[in-house]
Amino acid sequence: MALITSSTVFAVSGGARGITADCVKRLAEHYRCRFILLGRSALKPQEPDWARGAHDEPGLKTAAMNDLKARGEKPTPAAVAGMVSGVQSQREIAGTLDAVRSAGGQAEYVSVDITDAAALKSALGAAASRLGPITGLIHGAGVLADKLIENKTQKDFEAVYGTKIHGLENLLSAVPAGQLQTLVLFSSVAGFYGNTGQADYALANEILNKAAHLYKHRHPECRVISINWGPWAAGMVTPQLKAYFEANAIKVIPVEVGAHILIEELEALHGEDTQIVVGGGGIARPVIEPSGDLKVHRLHRRLSLHANPFLQDHVVDGKAVLPMVCGMSWMSNAAEGLYPGFRAFGFENYRVLKGIVFDETLAAQHTLELKEVSKDAEQITLDAMISSLTADGKPRFHYSTRLFALAKNPPMPRFDAIDLAVREDIPGSQFYDDYTLFHHFSFKGVERVLNISRELVTMQCRLPVVESRYQGQFPVQSFNYFMTDIGFQAMGIYAKYFYGAGSLPLRAGGGEHYADVPWGGEFYVSLEILSASETGLVTTLNIHDLDGNLYMRVLNGEITISKNLNDLFRRNRLPQPISY
Repeated sequence: MALITSSTVFAVSGGARGITADCVKRLAEHYRCRFILLGRSALKPQEPDWARGAHDEPGLKTAAMNDLKARGEKPTPAAVAGMVSGVQSQREIAGTLDAVRSAGGQAEYVSVDITDAAALKSALGAAASRLGPITGLIHGAGVLADKLIENKTQKDFEAVYGTKIHGLENLLSAVPAGQLQTLVLFSSVAGFYGNTGQADYALANEILNKAAHLYKHRHPECRVISINWGPWAAGMVTPQLKAYFEANAIKVIPVEVGAHILIEELEALHGEDTQIVVGGGGIARPVIEPSGDLKVHRLHRRLSLHANPFLQDHVVDGKAVLPMVCGMSWMSNAAEGLYPGFRAFGFENYRVLKGIVFDETLAAQHTLELKEVSKDAEQITLDAMISSLTADGKPRFHYSTRLFALAKNPPMPRFDAIDLAVREDIPGSQFYDDYTLFHHFSFKGVERVLNISRELVTMQCRLPVVESRYQGQFPVQSFNYFMTDIGFQAMGIYAKYFYGAGSLPLRAGGGEHYADVPWGGEFYVSLEILSASETGLVTTLNIHDLDGNLYMRVLNGEITISKNLNDLFRRNRLPQPISY
């Protein structure tokens, strides 16, 4: 598969403005390649006189009103907004071009409607004659016309659908298939989950996902990615929308994180199938109040090693072991599926009774029992147990906890005892290289240990970008177990640092999960030591951002420590990698 180099030429729809432009800037910094940026706005040689000296939106609005009055026209809100929008558009396009050039890339802006096939083909041909053959396409253009379906018009549908689907058809028709090496489609979680008022937008984005699979099937030599983005902290997300997302536990992707995710996907080594990555989180569902008597739900599933590629990153003594945190993810996902609108928030007394090892002892079937303890419009309390049967039919219990699901999550509290002083400053790679930790790619998130003492460990971490196919039968929904596992690694680092021994988790007294770190995002771990000995450790785990806002807290987390684990941790590869 061809690599992206400085001679690569990307045609990018919607590439001069919004989040697509932010990604273009990051690509320019990383690859110093070339771009043909496509947009509907015409790029004018200079700004109108009235806008000069106005550097922000309030200033532009004032200047626009004054200009209209000076010309004897009424400064209506629509007229002012149109004038301001036009200038802002010009400035954003010019800023994107300047940023690409400053980063060492080349960029040309082409004003064209991508739904006009003939005009698009002509414009791309002319630009390619100057910059070189187009070998990459990024389709980032999109239009919103949010309305309930009964209020939508044919014009609304055509604007939304046409830009996404006819635009893609025209882009692919304008570039010879044998020439194209990289195809990136900007889809949306609206297509993956659905969203109120976005029937047309959801339909168009899901068609993008299917088109990606079809194109990859027909052109296996091309790198194809369809990224189902959640809402970004930019672009079409207004401050009001952002506040709505936060109130409904919908994670907003920071601009720098989203651009980082795109680079990670382009750089990652994948199998032959098209990858669809869901960024951010799902759209909040309306709460359905539980009713009736207390119930017991039993859910059965068959686990297999090859259905879970991420397990090759969690291997002890040559055998894949289900991470402790995956048991919690399993329970949380099931609870949220049973109770629409509720979100797994807290737990008590989580115990690892018998870990699940993917070897000859793996049961043919596992059962998750969720027993309702109490339920009302605000909270559902469940006793959860994961079990299986041995070969001779005897019950075998794996994980248990009491789980709390809430209709509305509390806001992220602050952890005030942060100590970010850099004293030891040990690179995280050291702990993976010397087998203090046995983890690989998807769980390999410790970047630095800032300080470590008998009382506290502070780590700087980054959450790897783990594509949905790689997550297998344990998809990340509202609880990102990769984030939590990386946090728990602080306990293993402490055990090896002070006692020279490996460690494995046993239980956790309780915890609260407020939010997840965005894929590719930076976070910090503050591990408070409650008690420690050569055989065990009890801690409070705090996972938070740079300002101390808590993503998750785990109380009375306990591990067992043993030097017998040291050699087992060195055998941390499967005999054969899992293909996917």
